[in-house]
Order: sequence, then C-alpha cells, then structure tokens
Amino acid sequence: MDIEERLRVGRHVVIPASELEWRFSASGGPGGQHANTANTRVELIFDVAASAVLGPRQRARLLERLGPTTRVVVSDERSQARNRQIAMARLSQRLTEALHVDRSRRPTVPTRASRERRLRAKQLRGARKEERRPPAPEA
Repeated sequence: MDIEERLRVGRHVVIPASELEWRFSASGGPGGQHANTANTRVELIFDVAASAVLGPRQRARLLERLGPTTRVVVSDERSQARNRQIAMARLSQRLTEALHVDRSRRPTVPTRASRERRLRAKQLRGARKEERRPPAPEA
C-alpha cells in the first residue's frame, strides 16, 4: 500500500501513519462490475485518546470537540488511491479546525471621528430619503 508516511495537521502536529487505522470496503451504489468488485470506499480512523504525538492541551481540546476517536469515510471517487488522499485531507482539516483556538475579543471604544462619521452618514441618508418624498400638499 502506498500511503503517505504521516499526516500533517496545522503547523505543529504531525501524526505518524502508525496511529492511523485504514479500512476498505466496496462503495456500493450504481457502477456495475467495478463497484461490486473493487474496495474503493475508504474509512480512516484516528484514536485521539491513545495518540502519543498530541500534547495534553491538544488531546483535551480534541477529546472535548471530537470525542475519543475521529472517523472519516470517503467513497467519492472510483479510485481507492484518490479516496485515500481525500480522507487524509478531510481528517487533517477536521483536526485543524478542532485544534484552532479563537483569539479573545478585546472590547474597544469608538473614536470621536468614527462617531462623527457615523452621524454624518445618517444625516446624509435621511436627507436623501427626504428628497425622494413627494411635496406636501398646500392647504
């Protein structure tokens, strides 16, 4: 099997192939003899709880967001090799998103100039709408 040696997740985590479990089966659905005989459906499983490459914070974050194991199933293409590539990319993306830490928001106060620009824009919008109205009937 020609599987990549390791899975790169973000900039800091590299998962060796020994920690990834592969399963192959027939994809099912239409496709004639090829679909009935070829094991093109790919299932890629990563055991988060047992991983040796994850740090304690990374493991805790992944366990909280994804659970003890993460599973990706791909049967998009007719080729098993292409489905393996897609599975690796999807698992990498899923782990990257789960490891992402949002920056904390620091509240700010609008500047005086920005408040004045906002009020001026409101006045201009109001004047433009006022110009669109038909003239009031004289009594």
